[in-house]
Amino acid sequence: MTAFIVGAYEHPRRDIPDLSVAEIHAEVALGALADAGLAPSDVDAYFCDSDAPGVGPLSMAEYLGLRCRYLDTTETGGASYLSHVGHAAAAIALGKCRVALVVMGGRPRSLRRASGPDLSGAPETHHETHWGITDTVHNYALAAMRHMHEFGTTSRQLAEVKVAASLHAQHNPNAFLRTPVTVDDVLYSPMISDPLHRLDCCVMTDGGGAVVVAGRDVARRLQRRSVTVLGHGEAAKGTGTGRPDLSYTAAVWSGPAAFTEAGVTPADIDYASIYDSFTITALMALEDLGFCEKGKGGRFVEDGTLVAPHGRLPMNTDGGGLCNNQPDNRGGMARMIEAVRQLRGEAAPEVQVPDCRLAVVHGSGGRLATRSSAATLILGREDA
Repeated sequence: MTAFIVGAYEHPRRDIPDLSVAEIHAEVALGALADAGLAPSDVDAYFCDSDAPGVGPLSMAEYLGLRCRYLDTTETGGASYLSHVGHAAAAIALGKCRVALVVMGGRPRSLRRASGPDLSGAPETHHETHWGITDTVHNYALAAMRHMHEFGTTSRQLAEVKVAASLHAQHNPNAFLRTPVTVDDVLYSPMISDPLHRLDCCVMTDGGGAVVVAGRDVARRLQRRSVTVLGHGEAAKGTGTGRPDLSYTAAVWSGPAAFTEAGVTPADIDYASIYDSFTITALMALEDLGFCEKGKGGRFVEDGTLVAPHGRLPMNTDGGGLCNNQPDNRGGMARMIEAVRQLRGEAAPEVQVPDCRLAVVHGSGGRLATRSSAATLILGREDA
């Protein structure tokens, strides 16, 4: 890889009723460019997915005053932005562009509605809604229940993921939920879809974020410490013509691809940013990325494994989607930005991982028990 994340910015607000989606996109785009020390005139590539208003990159590039020669609108739900970074790195290596701007944003909290692609016309929708798959949480609950049946995973173990996130979020002044919780707090919160309780579910927020990806020649002349894109992998998983195996996710393919490209293993990773739309999402990803054996995720997350700064695998030190931010109901961008903070040494002091040199970022999209996507990045400290 010859690409670097040279700028990153997360919108500080979680409820933004006074801005349009286009204005949120613009604020985070300009914030990331300012963080990098670059101007809109430096950008020649724009990456977004379906959360971008209007005609996607055409509307937003004009709105921001960009002159782009490369555009990418890959849509894989919450994994989109990690895929965008991998695609930007490849485009930079091929000379298709020099400075790529990856942007996301949305207002589902203000608008009191779900976001993302319209599934009403999807070929699978009529059949699956007929049998009761009418909401995202039902789908993830199926995966959680199957994991419990297959491997003996417990609700208490799932709750450990939320507890770690809440312990981190108390140190993030922008986090939506900043109060630490206990395992019992999770278990006694209302049941939403058995076995998932309310505190097993992510927050619903407005917001957004952006990163700037550039080639080595650009990165070398900037003052800010950059983060190296070492490896990238992505994959999709369907229902297997109606016989889905709910015991694994597409991370079983995206993870090894990213680790192989980077030339490292899970044992080398100092920090993990893992998509946590629900507690089961993160637990299964940890297994499928190779941090523990399949079916052992429940035991792996016990005893403070995920708690920064000194757990065996500090994870989601901003509070993750479970406590901090799930802008536009998609957490991939926020997970990527916190990994950049960790590698720069700019996370909250209470959760900064000592000598953080290698990070894995993992995103997922779609619905875990039916069709879903996965994208994995391995990021390194510039001097690592």
